[in-house]
Amino acid sequence: MSAVVVLITAPSAEEAERLGRALLDERLAACVNTAPVRSAYWWQGRIEEAAEVLLVVKTLDRLVEPLVARVRALHSYTVPEVVALPVLAGNPDYLRWIEDSVRR
Repeated sequence: MSAVVVLITAPSAEEAERLGRALLDERLAACVNTAPVRSAYWWQGRIEEAAEVLLVVKTLDRLVEPLVARVRALHSYTVPEVVALPVLAGNPDYLRWIEDSVRR
C-alpha cells in the first residue's frame, strides 16, 4: 500500500472538524490536520474568493475512493475539493503508522 495526502477544503472550521472526525471515526484517515486558508477560484464563470479551512488528510491509496465518496456525501459544497497526492518518500516509521491506523 502507498501513502497519500488528500487535500480537502471546507467553508468553516465546524464543517472541517465534522468531516475530519468522520474520516477518522470510519478509519478512512490516519491523521487530519486543519488550517485556515484564503482561496481564489473559478466558479460559474467568474473568480470567487473565500476564507476556507484546508484539511490535510493522511491515508492510503486504496482508501481514496471510499474517502472521496464519504466527503461527497457529507460536504456542503456542490463540487467539493478532494484531491489525492502521492507520498514519494518519508519517515518509514510514520508511513508504517499510517498503514496500521486505517481500515484494513
